[in-house]
Amino acid sequence: MREVLPLKKRPVDLPIVIFFIINLAFVTYIIDVEQLVIADPNSFDYPLWPLPFMVDIVHWWGRNFDPVLMARPAWWRATIWIDALFFGPFYAAGIYAFIKGKEWIRVPSIIFSSVLFTNVFIILSEEIFGSHATPRLVPVLLANAPWIIFPVYIIIRMWRNPNPFTAEK
Repeated sequence: MREVLPLKKRPVDLPIVIFFIINLAFVTYIIDVEQLVIADPNSFDYPLWPLPFMVDIVHWWGRNFDPVLMARPAWWRATIWIDALFFGPFYAAGIYAFIKGKEWIRVPSIIFSSVLFTNVFIILSEEIFGSHATPRLVPVLLANAPWIIFPVYIIIRMWRNPNPFTAEK
């Protein structure tokens, strides 16, 4: 028989929960939605969501650091759709499962992390070597580092233990 360890006894999971919350609340449904509802950041009307100041922040980042964000090629938009349609719901489920210690999230976490790592690796390859390479590589790499580090961290956390949230009674 196994019992769920409360989150306070699993401090290694707290950064994952925080990562999921940031992605759900800010990245997926603000930054990504902006890129889906504004096809051309050089000629647009402000949408209802995200709010104008949020759009302006995304565009400032794109103009100053991230040319591919402003160019929005088809492959880039495909990664944004993956984030909006699949990662967003996963973040909500992940927040719940990691807080409550639901072990059914283990395999989906490994799959999610593998896809996220792959997407970000492709994006960073464009940022470094592509036709839309960033002129300011260090800030872009630092800004994207969590999306390389956390997938690896989650895979290690979930792979090593078939019961990551519970202990023997």
